[in-house]
Amino acid sequence: SRASDEMGYSLPKRVSQYVFLVPGDSAQSATFLFSSVEIIRLGNSFYIDWDRKMYYPLNDTPAQARTTTLNEELGQIKYIFSDKTGTLTQNIMVFSKCSVNKRSYGDVLDVLGYKAELGEKTEPVDFSFNPLADPNFTFWDTGLLEAVKLGDPHVHEFFRLLSLCHTVMSEEKNPGELYYKAQSPDEGALVTAARNFGFVFRSRTPKTITVQELGQPVTYQLLAILDFNNVRKRMSVIVRNHEGQIRLYCKGADTILLERLHPGNQELYNVTTDHLNEYAGEGLRTLVLAYRDLEESYYTSWAERLQRARTISEGREDRVARLYEEVENDMVLLGATAIEDKLQQGVPETIALLTLANIKIWVLTGDKQETAVNIGYSCKMLTDEMTEVFIITGHTVLEVRQELRKAREKMMDSSRSVGNGFTYPEKVAASNLTSVLEAVAGEYALVINGHSLAHALEADMELEFLETACACKAVICCRVTPLQKAQVVELVKKYKKAVTLAIGDGANDVSMIKSEWRGWRSAKGGPHFWVRGSKNRPRPPIKMWLCWEINREMSEINSI
Repeated sequence: SRASDEMGYSLPKRVSQYVFLVPGDSAQSATFLFSSVEIIRLGNSFYIDWDRKMYYPLNDTPAQARTTTLNEELGQIKYIFSDKTGTLTQNIMVFSKCSVNKRSYGDVLDVLGYKAELGEKTEPVDFSFNPLADPNFTFWDTGLLEAVKLGDPHVHEFFRLLSLCHTVMSEEKNPGELYYKAQSPDEGALVTAARNFGFVFRSRTPKTITVQELGQPVTYQLLAILDFNNVRKRMSVIVRNHEGQIRLYCKGADTILLERLHPGNQELYNVTTDHLNEYAGEGLRTLVLAYRDLEESYYTSWAERLQRARTISEGREDRVARLYEEVENDMVLLGATAIEDKLQQGVPETIALLTLANIKIWVLTGDKQETAVNIGYSCKMLTDEMTEVFIITGHTVLEVRQELRKAREKMMDSSRSVGNGFTYPEKVAASNLTSVLEAVAGEYALVINGHSLAHALEADMELEFLETACACKAVICCRVTPLQKAQVVELVKKYKKAVTLAIGDGANDVSMIKSEWRGWRSAKGGPHFWVRGSKNRPRPPIKMWLCWEINREMSEINSI
């Protein structure tokens, strides 16, 4: 109610008035003074917990401030480092489009098969032929289902890969009612798509995977799983079918998989690459699918070497990684998938307000460059009114250095053209990195790839990168690893000496958040805030920490 709200906002003032009226000697006064400040901070932290705009109604979860000083520290933030997936976006993945055998599927079509105009009423694909289809799945291009029904071998192999190459667990509570439990929403969306198009993942054991292909149950012998991680950026399975043929199925990031394909069929490669760029330009998350047939003798030899590598204690991970690299080569391209992950509500408005407060936002994501740039425009981090968006894509140290210097020269030329009178010094001392670049005229943004960032973070170039990036209004680092996220945060903390905030929702954001003094974990259960203590030691809960601080101050006063 209004009365309770007014009482809540006046609580710190009432407490402070009461405390300051308490008589006593200097030591007692200092103790009560410190206590009153901490109680006021505690009251201020409750404002975050009580904020109705930060309440998550679906789970009945409010925000939770994990430290009493959070309210005042949030007002000092100069840089925000944010993940994209699940932070700027909802992390609700929907299978949207795909490319198979030089044809793209997924556009909304009218009754004549032409691309539907905006606002034109269309009907989704009818999956009633499949009793195991997920009723919540929607797809708009009937051409893909027709290709499945006509027995297109490329389309069949495409969905066979999606139904086999994953770590999803299946549960059938009632006959015909399948429930999938996936480690990531991406995997769940892809397996659900295969399910609706007739390739239904039914169950798995440590040695087998059972799939119902167009109504016929088929069991594959599972020979090996080559796990996904943030360095490999791909996963593979090796299976043997009922005919005894051994095949490796692989899915992963285009930057990794495309360079591991067999050099044949360049036309398919070019068309699929064009489709990938088109999907990424629409803000969709893309994956490339490929396979490789293995001879029995080669697989037997490779499996024996893999087993030996796993039993060696010294250098085990490197040996296993080299064997994975060996078998995941000379693959045949199958196609590509595109998954939609919509923006969270209020993201553009929030970023606009943060920008007005002169807070700089850096997005650190593992997504493809085109996808990240599209999301940047969607959430208003990047705008058409910007003077220029610099894109750094160099593959060598020299190329990256040249691109960074060209960006700085363009910013300085722009400043001179409007008469600011700045002159760019050739060398800037590390202790005084706030250079004239931070006062350039115009608004700029910087987009840099993971392989370019690896060179930019080297000791002899990190200052050039930081100075260029800090002169920009927004920075997007794409295709980055968790380690690179942490390195970027540490770089800004090292030279800028500014209060910074890291926001993330997944395991790959832990290193970035641990590098921060202020962290914000975004999750479906509601936002949680915390501030790390000194020497990387987490602070205790608020009540315990408050008592500890009061006792410490009293001990120091008594010793004087």
